Order: sequence, then structure tokens, then C-alpha cells
Amino acid sequence: MNPVEHVADAVGRPDLVRVGERLHCLRFETMKVLSADAAVRHLIDTGRIAPGDTLLDSSSGIYAIALALACHRYGLGCHVVGSTTVDDAVRVQLELLGARLDPMPPSDDLKLDQSRRVARVHALLAADPRLHWMRQYHDDVHHLGYRPVARMVREALGPVPLTVVGGVGSGASTGALARYLRAGDPPGRRTRLVGVQPFGSVTFGSEHVADPDIIIAGIGSSIPFGNVDHTAYDVVHWTGFGAALSGAVALLRRHAVFAGLSAGAAYLAARWEGGLEPDRTMLFVAPDTGHRYVGGVFARHAEARPLADLAPHPVTGTGELALPWSRMEWAGAPAPPAAVPGPDAAVPAPRTRLPGVRPGRA
Repeated sequence: MNPVEHVADAVGRPDLVRVGERLHCLRFETMKVLSADAAVRHLIDTGRIAPGDTLLDSSSGIYAIALALACHRYGLGCHVVGSTTVDDAVRVQLELLGARLDPMPPSDDLKLDQSRRVARVHALLAADPRLHWMRQYHDDVHHLGYRPVARMVREALGPVPLTVVGGVGSGASTGALARYLRAGDPPGRRTRLVGVQPFGSVTFGSEHVADPDIIIAGIGSSIPFGNVDHTAYDVVHWTGFGAALSGAVALLRRHAVFAGLSAGAAYLAARWEGGLEPDRTMLFVAPDTGHRYVGGVFARHAEARPLADLAPHPVTGTGELALPWSRMEWAGAPAPPAAVPGPDAAVPAPRTRLPGVRPGRA
């Protein structure tokens, strides 16, 4: 066994877990460590930042730890505008890693919380232009960390017809993974991409459908994201809290995979897609462990419904979306109007061009 250079290498390294016939889980301890570390290293290598600079971004918790680890590794300052959902475990880690946390006031309205964070980031940038805004929701530099993951997946699974299923998030996870997989696809075997979204997210047009329990953090948003390539997605599943809870509980009970709420939603979607296309191998993403969901999800396991009782409501347009679970053939359609970023997403530096990847549709 060879030692890693920094704990970020160990935390960000995924494992491929077979959980069924042609069904695999790509399990991470903390997925965003990959994107943050690769993004910071690229910015240093290209001269956009230097040791001693301070990096700034907004986070609900997971990206905050990822950015703090990257800053710790490369000798950079770290300033995080934290969501009201940031818990003590994240807060203490940030403090000991030398990061500054700028917390938002308590709020039950995640849209208000997100808007406050955006406003605070812009205020900090106006006060100190030396800060470098990482723009995890807008800059394609966060895609770079998933290129080695795509290579690992292909080496492990071989040239099989593949479908990737997982949370859309900021676009720098499933979107990037599919982009790099497609770049090496065998002729005639294009990797399919299935995105998972919560209700209430503007990213794929479900903002008009309220989930009475929760918007699933990390896979959707109440504000537009700039680095989501909507045209890359073949299918979209929208899952409510109850359906995702049932998936997460079943994933732990059946396969001993202790993963978060978005992994439960992706597991549901992957099982469904596998039933529709039994000749394809399904790869679903579990971006984090289940520890922060113990009280809110796993302690409520008695509420989980049998997966056989759950099926998505088929829709042909976002106006037909309905809880607890809906599915639509997205077929590479462009972003809905409300998902197109406005001037708040503007950045003074040119948009990052990814080496080895052509712009436009993946």
C-alpha cells in the first residue's frame, strides 16, 4: 500500500460497489473533495491564484470541507459563507483547518438562505477584490476532478453499454463524469446520463412543485447554476423526500451501503432505468456517507415504503410534475428559462476551458 500525499486523496477516492446484476454504486466519502482539489490545483498551475491567496465560496457544508482541505494542502486562506444548515461537525472541522466561516442566520426557507449567501459573497468581493471566488456553481474548472474517475470506471467495467445515474447538483459531478466517459466511449455505445432532482429546484423546472418535507440538499437549487449542461441529460427523475428516504433505507438494508439522501434517490432511479433497459449497466452515484442523515432520515426508517410499491409518474413536460416521484425523457433539451444564470454569475476572469474537452454538447 502506497501512502497518499494528503488526506484529501484518501477522502476523495471513490469505491465501486456491485449491488446487483448490472447495477453498481460509485461510493464516495466526500465527492466534492475531488472537484475542489483539482480546481484549486489547476488555478495554481495556470497562475490564477498563488500560495497565500484566500479563496471564497458559499456552501451548505460538504463543499466547505472540500475547499478547506484543498486550501490546507496548498497553503491558501479559506473563507466560507455557510448555510444555516452547517452543523457542528462541519463548523469544528473548518475551524481546525484554519478556514473562516461566515454563517447565515437561522432560516427554514432554503431559498432565502441561498439568496443571503449569494448577497454576502458579492459584498465580500466588493470589499476585498483580492479574494478569489471559486464559483462552484458556475465555473467548469470544477469538472476536472472527475476525469480520473471516468477512467477508473471504464477500466473496472470495460466497454459495456453504460448509464450514469445521480444528482445533478452544480453540474460538476454526474455531468462531468458523463462528459469524460463519453469522450472515450466505444463507437455506437454512448453513455446515457440520468439526472436526479428534488422538487422545488429551478435547475430542471420543478420550482412550482413544493415538497412539504425538504428540498434535497446538494442535488437541486433555488437559484440558477452556470455549469450545468442541460443538453447532456437523457432522462430526469424528480424525487420527493419520502421516496428518497425509502431508497436510502433500502440501500442500507439490502446492500449495507450507508449513504446520503441523494444516493437513495439515485438508487431508486437506477433500479427503474435498469428495468427499462436490461442490456445496459447502471452506475449510480453516492456522493457522501449517511452520517449527517442519521436523525432526519435513518432514524425514521419505519416510514420507508417497500420499493416495489414505488414507481415514477411519467411526464412529458415539467407542468405535469407530481410528488412523490416523476420521470421525464429530457432528451438533451436546453435549460428552462428560469435556470439560466443572470448577472450575479458574472466573473471577471474568462470562463475556464477544460483541457481535452470540446465546448458545447457533450
